Amino acid sequence: MGYKSDIKIAQECKKKKITEIAAVAGIDEKYLEQYGNYKAKVDYAFLRDHKDKPDGKLILVTAITPTPAGEGKTTTSVGLTDGLRRIGKNAVVALREPSLGPVFGIKGDAAGGGYAQVVPMEDINLHFTGDFHAIGAANNLLAAMLDNHIQQGNALGIDPKQITWKRAVDMNDRQLRHIVDGLGGRMQVVPREDGFDITVASEVMAILCLAGDITDLKQRLARIIVAYTYDGKPVTAHDLKAEGAMAALLKDALKPNLVQTLEGTPAFIHGGPFANIAHGCNSVTATRMALKLADYVVTEAGFAADLGAEKFLDIKCRMAGLRPSAVVVVATVRALKYHGGVAKADLNEENLDALKNGLPNLLQHVSNIKDVFGLPCVVAVNAFPTDTRAELAMVEEECKKLGVNAALSEVWAKGGEGGMTLAEEVVKLCQQPNDFRQSYELELPLEEKLDTICRRIYHADGVTLTDNARKQARQLEELGFGALPICVAKTQYSFSDDPALLGAPRGFTVTVRNIKVSAGAGFIVALTGDIMTMPGLPKVPAAEKIDVDENGVISGLF
Repeated sequence: MGYKSDIKIAQECKKKKITEIAAVAGIDEKYLEQYGNYKAKVDYAFLRDHKDKPDGKLILVTAITPTPAGEGKTTTSVGLTDGLRRIGKNAVVALREPSLGPVFGIKGDAAGGGYAQVVPMEDINLHFTGDFHAIGAANNLLAAMLDNHIQQGNALGIDPKQITWKRAVDMNDRQLRHIVDGLGGRMQVVPREDGFDITVASEVMAILCLAGDITDLKQRLARIIVAYTYDGKPVTAHDLKAEGAMAALLKDALKPNLVQTLEGTPAFIHGGPFANIAHGCNSVTATRMALKLADYVVTEAGFAADLGAEKFLDIKCRMAGLRPSAVVVVATVRALKYHGGVAKADLNEENLDALKNGLPNLLQHVSNIKDVFGLPCVVAVNAFPTDTRAELAMVEEECKKLGVNAALSEVWAKGGEGGMTLAEEVVKLCQQPNDFRQSYELELPLEEKLDTICRRIYHADGVTLTDNARKQARQLEELGFGALPICVAKTQYSFSDDPALLGAPRGFTVTVRNIKVSAGAGFIVALTGDIMTMPGLPKVPAAEKIDVDENGVISGLF
């Protein structure tokens, strides 16, 4: 048959009209706001009108520590949902929206892969329904109102050296990390140091994804801390009277987006915070909507279980009152061999010794899900043609030692048919009772919460706060923010804060260099290692391969 690219497979799909998909999902057309033929927003009034309907089962898909070999978390999420429908279950998938930064940077497409994708793939990966543009506009409106307030007399007494709010753009643009703006003389503006975050790292993105409704959205926006006064008091968006206009920009972005998989399964794609610098989950609104519509809802959290899953379980579930029924941990034999020390070029060769050395990474993630969070889980082995029978048997055997099954997932090549075995296993897990719990108590001091995450989830020897971070923690506790959950910004490539430490490292501590509050989102952000909130493009960006022909057909996305 020959190899087909993801975009070619997606473009050959005969999509159903979005009204048909809504009917399959059980959404009345009165709630639909169509964006062309194949995508629509669903009005949040749907949740209000269906609040008494019981929720379905929530299934979280997470993964091992990512490698250049790839893992396939989104692909597995889509294929599992299609697989559930193939075995007769009413299932819906709820995913995040891709950021233009990775699409044009190093990662490429973020809509699944092979025959387990969501469509229209090009739209989802590019502008989609404009949510990210609205989030960037709201973020930058607040920045403009802040600087204007200072220019117009600074009645609040804002210290320009203590401004914490940055501007945002949805692009990997390292040139904008640290800038000086406001040039032009005293009569124009007030010069100061400034910088940009990528839009997915904006607190506005986190707020949109955690807000329960438009009233909650406005209240959260109002609580955003943008700066501090000369005497150390926080200045909020409410002090600048900005929350109303910001909410007006976001009123449509708050509505979840409905699309479909290649097999016509309803799919919500909404919100897109990164899991290495934010909480990494799709919106609470979309998840709740899906739970009212389906008996089984599959969702994912970004990067590995130490990042996305930890934040999904410790932050999103805690805030939204969600209770997962099962967890899927995605792994590939190739990625595990990479963790075991094999170079990327040699991953196609059978290497049981390297696989054995890399397996502790998978087993630590699985143990965390089972033993720390008290949830049943299954390992989804995302199949590659180069996997050998002996390698697959080793993965299965080691998982069984932890009391966890491993299911072969062939969704990339076979779509839902290749996810049926995994789907059967997930249904069994959902029928089991579980003892779901968070990994730390909110009442602990900030440093103790950080230490608990580092020891229990990363298996570090503890946490080290720089003098600056310890001072920040003390100030935030004095301001009344000590009982908030923690959102650790950490490299995605290691359990540690050092991306070079692969596998399941031991004998390390995690260094926190900066602590700040996202008061609107409702969590404390702890920055570790060299993590940045504005990525840069690689030497050969994915954008160089993307093109469009005279008929408007896009190529090169993935």
